[in-house]
Amino acid sequence: MASVASTYARAFADVVLHDRLDADRSVAELRAIANLLAKSIELRRIWENPAVPADQKRRVLDVIAERDGISRQVRNLVAVLIDHRRTHFLEPIINQLEKELDARLGFADAEITSTRPMGDSEKHAFESQIARLTGKKVRAHYTQDASLLGGAIVRLGSTIYDGSVRGQLERIKEAISS
Repeated sequence: MASVASTYARAFADVVLHDRLDADRSVAELRAIANLLAKSIELRRIWENPAVPADQKRRVLDVIAERDGISRQVRNLVAVLIDHRRTHFLEPIINQLEKELDARLGFADAEITSTRPMGDSEKHAFESQIARLTGKKVRAHYTQDASLLGGAIVRLGSTIYDGSVRGQLERIKEAISS
């Protein structure tokens, strides 16, 4: 499944960049179609049924695209998925597309967890430091966790920077016990 999603995501990322589409808008349009597909049993039955002719499936897609203002490129991607009976891969494709576009456009997603709400200047300082560390533009998502006792934890992909008091106490405990 991952290779199917990666293949379509890479190909569509090429289209987004070549045609200079708004990446966020393209992803949002795909998410809108995925949400509609998830909510509508009838739509899934039509698009996934091999007995329904492909041109009828695409006509349904065209009505949705016209109604929701879906770009031609997004419509074409979904049409290819319909034609190849791969609409059930739409969600993994979107997830992989976001990662692919972030990598190509130089974005890094950072999850920052702190004990308290941060002010704008603190957020800016964190984001600037992360940008210097990664060499990428940062999209930060903030959460709070009072159990940290103080400080913050930053997650960049699979890398975790733990500057929390709780983390420091755990490291001290491990050092003492070893």
